[in-house]
Amino acid sequence: MDLTVAAVPFYFGSMGAEHIYLKRRAEAVGAPAPSDYERRDTLASLSMGLGSLLVPMALSKVLRPVTPGRGRLGPALVATAVGAAAATTLADVLIRRADGPLPDAGVVPAGVGPDPSAPGPSEPEVAAAPGRDRRRRAARLARRVVSSTAVTAVAAGITAGSTTWAARTAAKRLWTKRRGGRDLGTGALAVGGAILAWDFIYYWNHRFMHESRWLWAVHVVHHSSERYNLSTALRQPVADAFAMFLPYGALSLVGFRPDVIETARGVNLLYQFWVHTDAIGKLGPVEEILNTASHHRVHHGSNSQYLDRNHGSILILWDRLFGTFAREEEPVRYGLTKNVDSYNPLRIATHEQADILRDVAGADTWADRLGFVFRGPGWAYARHAERHEAQPTAGAA
Repeated sequence: MDLTVAAVPFYFGSMGAEHIYLKRRAEAVGAPAPSDYERRDTLASLSMGLGSLLVPMALSKVLRPVTPGRGRLGPALVATAVGAAAATTLADVLIRRADGPLPDAGVVPAGVGPDPSAPGPSEPEVAAAPGRDRRRRAARLARRVVSSTAVTAVAAGITAGSTTWAARTAAKRLWTKRRGGRDLGTGALAVGGAILAWDFIYYWNHRFMHESRWLWAVHVVHHSSERYNLSTALRQPVADAFAMFLPYGALSLVGFRPDVIETARGVNLLYQFWVHTDAIGKLGPVEEILNTASHHRVHHGSNSQYLDRNHGSILILWDRLFGTFAREEEPVRYGLTKNVDSYNPLRIATHEQADILRDVAGADTWADRLGFVFRGPGWAYARHAERHEAQPTAGAA
């Protein structure tokens, strides 16, 4: 039995109790709080929670035929990615050749300008003109297609890579490949070990989701609410199929059974539910070992000192050990540094992917295209600013 599904009645019961508590607190204080329930926000979170259960099942059926090594259309997907990347690279070359090197600053090319006495083009330059015209026509065509081919290359490449990775690192598949037939069984020690190991891998995957824009596009759904209550815990990603993570299935290789690994997953997710509230204050010495509501409020903060902190699920020890820990000090400002400003579940689920593809379409080098996908969200924002500053100002000399 999936523990997270079995706990659904508990989810709704605890949300109801929290709602009553927060409502009474607001009446007593006389002011609303960012933790209070808001109908549209809550409905969006519940919709995303339902989507996180249904969409992956639908995607598994849609993506199976195009998964390299499994589906009959897998080779076609790989060929599409490679072909689109080659076409994009060729277009880049044509555009650069047509643009050519720019003259030195302050130097006016011969034959250009209002001075009628300026020397005109030489005979070799006149002879080369048809070649330049052809290059320019080719470049105009390249500019029209390069954004589409770049987006196709990135989208097809990510789909091929992520589906292949998921298929090859599944727990049941790796269980058959473990050496020596080691089996840790289903006892308490095995379950406890799996929970601890899952928590360690989770820390790194969660951290990577904040450090790579590709993975952030999947995870940003969970951070998109400007409110923070138990309903926020259910605002879960729906597009994990397009991401690559450190494989939890690798635990099978050391003898953890797939069903024990699944139990560890359920325990990990259940633990995370209760930390999404501000109805629980700090818990004293417990704060030094476990992830708590206070620590996780920090994680959901958009305050500069709270960004990319406290990635742990059950244990906060990983953050302390690897330098990503922060205590709750000033009031937390929930949401994103650039909020979605929408309660539409479809926009919440896809806005960052859409922004990434838009950036890829507008980039003119592979360094920028791949940077907009794989580097951190902060790098993308900084690159936007650099590109904006580099654009000539209207009316400037």
